[in-house]
Amino acid sequence: MKTRAPRNRTLTLTDSDRARLREQLLKRDKINSQSRDSVGVANGDCADWASYLPKASVDLLFLDPPYNLTKSFNGRTFAKMKESEYTTWLKEILGSMRPLLKPDASVYICGDWRTSHSIFEAASEFFEIQNRITWEREKGRGAKANWKNSCEDIWFCTVSDDYYFDVEAVKLRRRVIAPYTNADGTPKDWDRTSSGNFRDTHPSNIWTDISIPFWSMPENTDHPTQKSEKLLAKLLLASTRPGDFVLDPFLGSGTSAVVSKKLGRRCVGVEMDEEYCLWALRRLEMADTDRTIQGYADGVFWERNTLSDQIRSEKQSLLDPLPSKAELTLFD
Repeated sequence: MKTRAPRNRTLTLTDSDRARLREQLLKRDKINSQSRDSVGVANGDCADWASYLPKASVDLLFLDPPYNLTKSFNGRTFAKMKESEYTTWLKEILGSMRPLLKPDASVYICGDWRTSHSIFEAASEFFEIQNRITWEREKGRGAKANWKNSCEDIWFCTVSDDYYFDVEAVKLRRRVIAPYTNADGTPKDWDRTSSGNFRDTHPSNIWTDISIPFWSMPENTDHPTQKSEKLLAKLLLASTRPGDFVLDPFLGSGTSAVVSKKLGRRCVGVEMDEEYCLWALRRLEMADTDRTIQGYADGVFWERNTLSDQIRSEKQSLLDPLPSKAELTLFD
C-alpha cells in the first residue's frame, strides 16, 4: 500500500469496501431494469455488454479509449499498434456502439495528436463530425528535445444534423483585465465584484480552464488517465437534458458516471478492470452527500483559479466589520 501525505485525498478502498461494492455491480440479466432510472457500473468488455443494452436508447456516448500508446492500467497493458490497426480497432468499437444511439444522439471521442487521424477516419464512417475540442492538460514535465505535449482532443460528433446543444448551459466566467464601460461609467457586458471584474462568455473549442485531478482533490484516484469532473460536466450540460441516458464504454475511475449522477442524468459505465469499477462505485456513494463540481458554480464554469478567489473574497466580506457612515459616503 502506498504511503500518502496527511492531506492527500486520493480515494482508497478497504477489503470490506470491495466486498460491499462488488455486490452493486450491474448484472447482465437485469441491466435494463437497473439502469432505467439510475447510474450503474458494469464490469467487463464494452463490446460484450453492448448486446445487453436496448437499441436506440443512448442520448450521449462518451468514448475515452486507451490512446495508441503502450500503457499499463492496473497491471493490464494496452500495447501500441500500427496506426491502421488502431483505426480498425476504433471502427469496431464504434460499430458495436452505433445501434445503441438515438437518431439525435451526440458522441464525444477523446484522443491525442497521435490518434487524430484514426479518430477522424473511424468517426467519419459512422457519424457527422461537428467539431474538435482541444483542452490544455497542464500536468506533466517539460520536454528537453521537443515541445511539451500539454493538450488533448475531444472530437464532437452526432448521429445526424438533428441534435441537442445548449450553449447557455456551458458559459465560461472569465476575469476582465481591461474592462469597457458605458458612457455613464457602468460596466459594459461585465460584472464588478469584490474580488474582480468578470464576464460570462460563450464557450469555444479551446479549453484552458481544466485542472487534471491531483492528490488534494476529493475526486482524485490512482487511475493514470483520469478526466476531471469539470470536463465531463461541460459535455453533459451541453449535449444532454436532465434524465437523458449517457453511455461510457471505457469508464475508468468513473468520472462520467459521477457527473451524470450529480447533474441528474442516467448513465451506464462499462469498465474492464474490476478495481476501477469499485472506485467508480465508491465515488458514486460519495456523490450522495457531495454534488459539487470543482470549477462549476452559479450555473457557469469559472476560469481556472478564479472561483477559489471569489469564494475567499465572499467569506472575507462576511468577517469584515460593517463600513462606517463616512466610509459609505466615499462609495456613494
